[in-house]
Amino acid sequence: MKSLKTIALAAFAFALFSCGGDKKTDSIPTASSDGAATEAPATPAAVDPATYDPKRGLGPHENIDVSKFDPAMAAAGKKIAEVKCTSCHKPTEEKLVGPGWKGVTKRQTPEWIMNFISNPDPMIDVDPELQKQLELCLVRMPNQGLNEKDAREVLEYMREIDGAK
Repeated sequence: MKSLKTIALAAFAFALFSCGGDKKTDSIPTASSDGAATEAPATPAAVDPATYDPKRGLGPHENIDVSKFDPAMAAAGKKIAEVKCTSCHKPTEEKLVGPGWKGVTKRQTPEWIMNFISNPDPMIDVDPELQKQLELCLVRMPNQGLNEKDAREVLEYMREIDGAK
């Protein structure tokens, strides 16, 4: 009985710490005009929630062209999601740790999705809808270190889930 309690406690501790950490990313890698990578602040020190754009979010992604569906990009996005996302999200409406993905591309703009999945912390801090979601899920989405290409591929996979063809 004692060993069963020890195993249960160890499993609980592992689950508690496995999806994230206390490290927050406060910057987004960007390319300078000469092509070298630099660190740019993700957000100003204090973002005024009154000026926050809930259609775009916070981050470098804007004007994402989703006029044509790309099946190869969606397949690559599915592979990324299987490694980095599906331990917390299902491709259905069902909540796992985080919300299900079905319908997300109908509720949010491509820019918002890419900005959120590539650097979630600044948006969680100011987006009222994300703060409500945090109250339901009780776990902040960890930054998975997605670059622009990865984020775009995951977005295309989300579009496929929502019926893009």
